[in-house]
Amino acid sequence: MARKPAPGWRSTLWRVLALLLLAALSLQLYFAARIALMALLDPQSTTFERSEAWRLLVEKQRIDWRQDWVDDARLSAHLKRAVIASEDAGFADHSGVEWDAIEKAWEKNKRAEAAAERRNAQLAQQAERQAARQSKGGNPAKAAAPATPAVKPKVEPKLIGGSTISQQLAKNLFLSGERTALRKVQEIVLTYELELILGKRRMLEIYLNHVEWGEGVFGAQAASRHYFRTDAAQLGPAQAARLAVMLPAPKRFEKTPGSPYLAGRSATIQARMGAVALP
Repeated sequence: MARKPAPGWRSTLWRVLALLLLAALSLQLYFAARIALMALLDPQSTTFERSEAWRLLVEKQRIDWRQDWVDDARLSAHLKRAVIASEDAGFADHSGVEWDAIEKAWEKNKRAEAAAERRNAQLAQQAERQAARQSKGGNPAKAAAPATPAVKPKVEPKLIGGSTISQQLAKNLFLSGERTALRKVQEIVLTYELELILGKRRMLEIYLNHVEWGEGVFGAQAASRHYFRTDAAQLGPAQAARLAVMLPAPKRFEKTPGSPYLAGRSATIQARMGAVALP
């Protein structure tokens, strides 16, 4: 009896691709189901919060944590306007992703990476010249010893995200902080799912209850109590603006609460708040 010929590489490739597509669709359905559940139940934690809790446990052997959920009605309208004015002025109108902002951020990041690369090359050359001068000026015994490689200083590029509040929520809820093209694609898919299933008001409510406002300080209520000894419902315009400008780098800004930058930026945000439309 003749043996059946083995399938060719093309057939195997198509099967692998079909399995990958099925896995990708299953993952999106899983995410969609979790998002649909958030329309009814308040999420208890996010991927970012869990990673931060683990970091604190590893680095400090304890978890100092402040977080209390408050419903939308108990979130100050001043805080909502301040956060939108500071983080995403078009939040009430866009569909979740602002492609122009992503393109601008990509271009700025490329320039920042190129500048950092040039600077690192200069620092490396300076370190090599300094090591060469030291080896020439040293005594013969030291010169005969194996040279220890100099530690070369490194400049890290300052990267920006260009993300909307919707995208930040998608990332914080489900994704890691790594910067890869695949993760960005997944973030955009999740963003559209959030917009479609939850809507703006619920998204803003979840965002304000889970966003980081300092090391171990998460959510508007915890931030209001921590910085101003008041509830999130009682925040005034100036207090709300001060909290909003901390969001891009809360761990850094909590160490310098009286910095001139925070004061100036807060005044700018406060001036913009009146023009913000709430969802």
